[in-house]
Amino acid sequence: MSRSISKPMLGLLLGGTLGLVDGLTGFLAPQLADKMFEVITVSTGKGLLCGLIMGLVANKWRSLPLGILTGLVIAAFLSYLVVLRAGHELARDIMLPGMLLGMIVGFATQKFGRAAQPAEARH
Repeated sequence: MSRSISKPMLGLLLGGTLGLVDGLTGFLAPQLADKMFEVITVSTGKGLLCGLIMGLVANKWRSLPLGILTGLVIAAFLSYLVVLRAGHELARDIMLPGMLLGMIVGFATQKFGRAAQPAEARH
């Protein structure tokens, strides 16, 4: 019996961690100094949500290209929602790291982690 981490939990952990790191990079932009709590919170939340969705997708479909593409699309959508609030002048700084995060989490949840087993297989 495998005791490795499940794909949704891996997605949450990796997405949350990468989202936090992404948010912390905001300290490199002086114009964000007064908004750092919001930047870190939103980036981490975006990573957690993307990671959870990617973990669930990885449980349902076993396809590396689909995982990477889905991660890219979900992260691009979530990042765009942030751009709408933050302003289009920051679009590149928000969208590109977010999409990279989505691709990494999409890859990792497809490649690693334990897939869910049907209920009858657990007995």
